[in-house]
Amino acid sequence: MTRLLPLLAALSLAGCANLDPQPRFAELQQAAARPLPGAQLLWAQTPEQEAERERRVAALLAQPLGQDAAVQLALLNHRSLQAAYAQLGIAVADLDQASRLPNPGFSFGRSRASGDHGVEREIERSVHLNLSSLLSWPMRRAIESRRVEQAQGAALLAVIERAAEARKAWVQAVAAQQTLAYSAQVLEAAEASAELAARMLRVGNFNKLQQLREQGFQAEAALGHARATAAAQAARERLVRALGLWGDQLEQLRLPERLPDLPTAPAERPEIEREGLAQRLDVQGAKLNAEATARQLGLSRITRFVNVLELGGHLNTNGARERGWELSIELPLFDWGGARVARAEAQYRQA
Repeated sequence: MTRLLPLLAALSLAGCANLDPQPRFAELQQAAARPLPGAQLLWAQTPEQEAERERRVAALLAQPLGQDAAVQLALLNHRSLQAAYAQLGIAVADLDQASRLPNPGFSFGRSRASGDHGVEREIERSVHLNLSSLLSWPMRRAIESRRVEQAQGAALLAVIERAAEARKAWVQAVAAQQTLAYSAQVLEAAEASAELAARMLRVGNFNKLQQLREQGFQAEAALGHARATAAAQAARERLVRALGLWGDQLEQLRLPERLPDLPTAPAERPEIEREGLAQRLDVQGAKLNAEATARQLGLSRITRFVNVLELGGHLNTNGARERGWELSIELPLFDWGGARVARAEAQYRQA
């Protein structure tokens, strides 16, 4: 037992890995900078970071919101991204847990017995270690490492989807606002024309049919203006949801009066389909998921019959010292592990 304790201490030091999620988040920021140049991500984990996030959001809302500013606002303000970052933190914590060796167990027993020589006292001490968990430790760590990469990919996909949704919603909102302004001008002109037709009818320069035509144009313009108003309100609501705005932030949201000018010529991207298929994050995430599931299947097959295997040493004191070791194993009499293997195989086929 005295020889086993230094070995357990060395293993415990080897298994203590403190994995900080910030380096993983920094990798996520670097990956997001490629499709979104200039975009800044912020993971608010402390009250100071939350205050910094709110300060940046307020600075963006203090001026008319441009397209790039709308994307940045969505990346800072939308709570779903904070949830995706938290999921990355959960995956890193699981990897930290999987990187730690299983704790050894210690048992202590004391008994008294009356015999011919009086009362005898027996003290038993034992230390045991789960060999099954120790042997599968590298594989479990590799599985959790893959899950961290998968969580990084899912967070990056959420960032890009949120940016694309905010950009699209901004264009639709500004276009709907511009259409509403145009419909208001059309309605104003139609009302003036209808008023002029009524006056011309009274002095005899217009007949009734001409006046009815102007009134019909006015009614059509009023209907178009009502539809444009409803469309502008709906587009603004979609933008509010895409940006994650609520409360007082709704009153601070201001948009420019018109969309930016179109480019003089479309961008030349002959390989855009091939690039899109090669860079699709959902496909990359599915591959990582399949690899992690395959590793999990291998672990389930390894531990199918023997899921508990413990090695320990004991020291008994009963007048004389008795030292020894013991090995305990789980007997697969009722559970042969077939259900766990079948479940892992089904999950692998699903992935």
